[in-house]
Formats: sequence, structure tokens, C-alpha cells
Amino acid sequence: MSATSHDRIQRLQRLESLIPRAATAPAHCPDSARLLEVLGSAYGEAGETARRRALQRDLAELIRQGRIETASTGSRPLRYRRCADALDDDPLLWQYTLQQVRDLIRDTVPSRRLDRLWQRLLNEIEGPLIDEQRLRIVPDTLRLQPVELYPEVLQAVILAVAQPCALRLLYAKSTGERNEVVVHPQALVQRGPITYLFALKEAESAPVRLYALHRMIRAEALTNEPARAALGFDLDQAIAEGKVDFGQGRMIELELRVRGYLVPLLSVCPLCPDQQLEDEPETSPFRLRVSARLPSTGQLLRWLLGAGDNLEVVAPAELRQVMLAQSAKVAALYRPQEQVDAQRDQG
Repeated sequence: MSATSHDRIQRLQRLESLIPRAATAPAHCPDSARLLEVLGSAYGEAGETARRRALQRDLAELIRQGRIETASTGSRPLRYRRCADALDDDPLLWQYTLQQVRDLIRDTVPSRRLDRLWQRLLNEIEGPLIDEQRLRIVPDTLRLQPVELYPEVLQAVILAVAQPCALRLLYAKSTGERNEVVVHPQALVQRGPITYLFALKEAESAPVRLYALHRMIRAEALTNEPARAALGFDLDQAIAEGKVDFGQGRMIELELRVRGYLVPLLSVCPLCPDQQLEDEPETSPFRLRVSARLPSTGQLLRWLLGAGDNLEVVAPAELRQVMLAQSAKVAALYRPQEQVDAQRDQG
């Protein structure tokens, strides 16, 4: 088989994997424009017209082979879905797929990493078993628009992390100052809409610093210079210690009184594995007392402030004072203007 034929077979398989199953409603089936958007790189560097024609030839070939069909919506553009599902016709293949699902569940449920389970169901199970029209992951916080990145920078960073090799950056600090620096990548992390690179700087052996990708003006992967590994660095530990949220990672013994929506939420979604819950006295304005040991971070403070009057921080004392000060500042913003004027006159 020639290299060209092999490449096309792989491309047809990738294309088929993007097309939903036979039972999918026509409105949820992709058209050629959407397929080209996702799979465009598979059609080389040719112009858009040439790539669209190549995609149409591949779609026609899959239809000829009886692997996909057009899904009628009564209007253009044409949309595509698979023909009779192979999993329905092959019980052995279906049993294999079910075993994959069992393995994923066994690996992710004990650690409560359901986000990882959903991602792997979408991307790793043959098919995939569930597509994005039947499974969606929705954040429980306001979704900000992602930052803009230079494509060349992102490509260089990914290459440097994958090899791994050193990375030369032109980096803009928050002050606007630009510096050229060589870093040694350790890991990437996406925090909300912003992507960060954990890396050692120059010849330093510590600390592992965070570099925001949107502050990288230029990046070059130094493929002939292997990246130095940071001694003892563990991505999960760094996240657990709050380093992604620019916290100090200092563990605190948090004690709260909660009511309202936090009662059922914290009963099923604990703040930490060893969280403790106690009923408040009947005369208390709150329902539960919550005790948890976790890192003090900006993320924690934002969550506490976002709960409004549904919680009260009991301990530690310094965090209670922070909550008091922050709440006072917020309250001051909403005071009627006549109160502000009267206080100014008295002062």
C-alpha cells in the first residue's frame, strides 16, 4: 500500500469518527463546513477550495462504502450521519466497548474525577460511544471568553512540552516590560479561560514558575536543548496546593456555618475528602457546621464571597477578618448617596 493510500485510509477513519451515529437527529448532524473546520489540517496546506473538494471526495467515498449517509433536513447544506451502527451488528465489539466503559468508571469514580470520565468517553471510546450532541460539560461559574494567543507561540509551547525541550520566550510582564528568557517546561494547565506553563527559569533549579501563554509575544522550541526536570515536581500536587491560583498553598482548618443552597451542595460535593458536617442547633440561623482542611487560595476566597449570606466563616480568625473587610468594602459600594454624603460631612 502506498503512503498516499495509507494516509487517505487514516483520514477516512478520522472523518468517520467525527460523524454521529445513525439515530442522531438531522439537526445535530454536521455539514461539510463544520467537518472541514475540525479536520482541516488533515487536508494539508492547500487553499480552502481545494481542501473542501478533497473533503467532498472523502464524504462521497464513505457514502459509496455504505459507512455514512446524508441526513435529510429539507434544506441545504447537506448533513451527514453514519449508516447502521456497526456496534449493533457485532456483539463482540459491543462487549469490548462496554468493558472499556467499565474500566473508565473503575478508574475515575473512586477519585471523583467525573470530568475526566466524560472527556474520555467523548474522545477515547471507539466511535465515540457518546458524542457532543448527547453529552456536554457545562461550567458552574461564569464562562469568560478565552484569551487570544499567537498560533506560532502555542505550537512552540506544545512542542517544547511534548519533547520536552527548552523554550526561548519573549515575555511581556503585567507592567508592560518585555524580557527574553529561556525556560524549561514542566507542564501545561488551563485555569478558566487562561492557559499557563509551569517551567523552570534559565539555570534555576527552583522554584517552578507560572508563565501565562497570552503574555508570550514570541516562542521558539530549542529542540537541541533537552528541558531540565524540576526535582519533585508533581502537577496534581501543585494544583492541590493552590499554586495555579497564585495562592501560598498554606493549609488551613476551615470552619463554616452554612444554609440555603449550600446545605444540599456540600452534603454531596464535599470541599475535601475528610470534610465533616454537624447539624447546627435549632435556634441557629444556619443549618450545618462544616469543617474542612484545604489550601488557602484566591479561588477559595472568591467562592466564600460568592456564597453571600448563605455562609459564615467561623475559623480561622484571619480569614474571618478578611471576609469582614471584603464584605464591608462591597457594602460600601451600594450605600445610598445621602449616607455617603452624611458620613463625609461628619468626617
